[in-house]
Amino acid sequence: MPRTPDTAATTTANTPRRPRSAGRRQWAAAVAGALVTAVLGAVTAPAHATAPDARSASGKYVALGDSYAAGAGVPASSGGLCLRSDHNYGHVVAAALAPSAYADRTCAAAKVSALTTAQTDAGILVNGPQLDAVTPDTSLVTLTIGGNNLGTSDLGFVDVVATCSALAVTNPLGSPCRAHYKDTLSRRLDAAATQLSAALQRLRAKAPAARVLIVGYPSVLPDDAKQCLGKMTITTGDLTYLRSVLGELNDKLTGVAAASGVTYVDTMGVTKGHDSCSSSPWIEGLLPLKPALPLHPNAAGERAMAQAVLTALAA
Repeated sequence: MPRTPDTAATTTANTPRRPRSAGRRQWAAAVAGALVTAVLGAVTAPAHATAPDARSASGKYVALGDSYAAGAGVPASSGGLCLRSDHNYGHVVAAALAPSAYADRTCAAAKVSALTTAQTDAGILVNGPQLDAVTPDTSLVTLTIGGNNLGTSDLGFVDVVATCSALAVTNPLGSPCRAHYKDTLSRRLDAAATQLSAALQRLRAKAPAARVLIVGYPSVLPDDAKQCLGKMTITTGDLTYLRSVLGELNDKLTGVAAASGVTYVDTMGVTKGHDSCSSSPWIEGLLPLKPALPLHPNAAGERAMAQAVLTALAA
């Protein structure tokens, strides 16, 4: 794949700047349209749903985050190395709300630092600072980020899973991965939470009237690790451990949202029973059967995450 820079946001329309006091009224109208979608419970709806009605028109919507927000691997992708999908949850939400402008700055491999600094790969610009897309007329921001801070490479959580898989042969009946990491992953999450809190302050300064939603990570792994027997080369003990790490990640995001006065959107609940080890996965396994990156949402998973966002807006 050519390493082409991607610094331009996707915009559906250009509108004059609106007074900041209009932000809440804009989203009152947007929520009215979103209620229609929420009632339908359309996690199986087409990715590009028709906007409910004219009342759903709103101000600028900006989508930020990593590969889970980008829908990496889900056709059709664009954005160079960012692997943005036009079926990611941001696009589904935008199709339902019909904002006056939509900017998608999500990017695969993004860590929290990518919100405020340029994302590069081997010195090549991949994506500009994601917060550059946020302007005073922004009415809605969604972001999913932090998972890549778990790993030392750009693979993030997948990097941790690969380590756990390699360690399984050393103690097939134990939890060698938990013993390997000890409290390392918790400390990385603490650092990521601190970074995210600071980035949210900058976001607020750029768009004081915007509604901001931190969208959590879905049910990548089941509550019962035994459901993954024969599907992942990781010990049962470490699968339970990895599930707890994902829970801790979402807990950190929930805490940051509460402390920053923004909304946290749970996606674990809406994807429960459709994890990577289920018979009907919305999150693909280590060897994806549908287009998506390993352990990432497929198109159905992105629709489910979009529905959670719309439900939160309706509330």
